[in-house]
Amino acid sequence: MNQKDPNEKKNKGFFVRRMVNKLNDSYEKSLEKNDPIYLEPIHKPKDSDADGERVLVRGGIDVYFLIIVIALALFGAVMAYSASAYEAERFMGDSLYYFKRHLIFLLVATVFTAIFVIYARPWFWRVFGIGIYGIAAVLLLAVLVIGTAGGGAQRWIAIGPLTIQPSEIAKMAIVMILALVMSKYEKKIELSQRFGGHFRYGVLYPGILIVLICGLVMLERHLSGLIIIGLLGLIIMFIGGTDGKWMALIVVAGIVGVGAVLLVSDYAQERVLTWLFIEKADPLGSAWQTWQGLYAIGSGGLFGVGLGNSTQKYGYVSEPQNDFIFTIVCEELGFFGALIVITLFVLLLWRGYKIASKCPDKFSSLVVYGLTTKVALQTAMNIAVVTNSMPNTGISLPFFSSGGTALMLQIFEMGIILSMSRFSYVKK
Repeated sequence: MNQKDPNEKKNKGFFVRRMVNKLNDSYEKSLEKNDPIYLEPIHKPKDSDADGERVLVRGGIDVYFLIIVIALALFGAVMAYSASAYEAERFMGDSLYYFKRHLIFLLVATVFTAIFVIYARPWFWRVFGIGIYGIAAVLLLAVLVIGTAGGGAQRWIAIGPLTIQPSEIAKMAIVMILALVMSKYEKKIELSQRFGGHFRYGVLYPGILIVLICGLVMLERHLSGLIIIGLLGLIIMFIGGTDGKWMALIVVAGIVGVGAVLLVSDYAQERVLTWLFIEKADPLGSAWQTWQGLYAIGSGGLFGVGLGNSTQKYGYVSEPQNDFIFTIVCEELGFFGALIVITLFVLLLWRGYKIASKCPDKFSSLVVYGLTTKVALQTAMNIAVVTNSMPNTGISLPFFSSGGTALMLQIFEMGIILSMSRFSYVKK
C-alpha cells in the first residue's frame, strides 16, 4: 500500500489559507482605491497627506471600550440574578433559572461575536448591512402573521425555546444600511441639484429605507421601537450630510406620524394618559408598575438596602428582571449604585464616539456613531420610563434586562464596534 505523506493535508490546508488571505488582501486593496466609501473618513487626520498613498492596516482592538463593555455585562449579570431570583423560584421552581438563561445568552453571544472581531474586514460589514436589512424586513413581515402577542402588542416570533423580537434586529439594520447609503453616495449628497444630487441621495433614498422599516414596526404597535428606529435614522442622515432644512421637515413629519399612531392606537393612548395623569390612574391597574417602580427607587436612598435585599421585587414590580430592572438597582444599591450604572453608559458613549472619530472611512464612522447612540438612546429612554419622565413603552436596559436575543444583539453590536476599532490608515 502507498502511504500518504502525513504533512500533505497540512500543507494543502496552509496553501488554501494563504490563497484566501491573498485574495482578501487583493480585494481590500482594490476597494481602497476604487470604492468611494474608502476615499475620506468623516474626521480627516490633521497630519494627513492628500497626495500620499494610504494603506489600510489592522491593529489591536480598543481595550478601553472592551473593558467598559465587560464591566456593564458583568454588572448586568449580577443585577439580573438579584432581580430575578424570586420570580424564577415562584414561576419556574429554580431561583437561578433566569440567571442561567442570561449567562448562556451572554456566553454564546461573546464566543460568536469574538469570531467576527478577529476575522471580519471592513468590507464584510457593508455586505452584512445589506443582508441584515433584508432579514429585518422579512422578519417584521413574518411577525405580523406568525408572531406571538403579549402586553397588547404582537412583536415576537417563537422559534423553539427562543423568542426573537424583529424590531431589535431592525434597529441595528437601519444603522448599517443608512451608513452604507450615506457613505457610498457622499459626493452626490454634496451636490446642490435637488433631484440628481442632494435630495435624491441624501433625503429620498434614506427616507424610503427608514419609512419601510418604521411602517412595519408601526403595524406591530411598537411605539418605542418606532421612535428609536426613527431617531437613529435621523441621526445617521444628519451626520452623513443631509441638509438641515430637509432634516427639519423630516422631524416634523416624524412627529405627525407618531401623533397619528397615538390617535389610532387605544393601547398607546392608555399609556400616555396614565403617564400624564398618574395621580388619577388606577394604582392597581395601568399605573401599578410605574408606582411600584417609583417606590423602589425612593426606598433606596443614597446607599440602598443592600444587594439582594429588595422588597419590591417580591411581586410588586412586575417582571423586575426586565424593563424595570433599574428600579431594583436603585433600591438595592441606592443613588450611588445608580450613578455607577449611568457613569458606565456615559463612558461607553464617550469611548464609542472616540472610536468613530478615528475610523478610517465614513461608513465605519457612521456605523460606530449609530450603534453607540442606539445604546445611549435606549438607556436614556429606559431610565426615563422607570422614573415616569415618559410613558411606559416597554424599553429594556441594555446589558441589564434579563438575557435573550436582545442581549445577544447588543453584544454583537459592541463586537462590530470593536472590529472597526482595529482598522486605520497609515501613509505608505
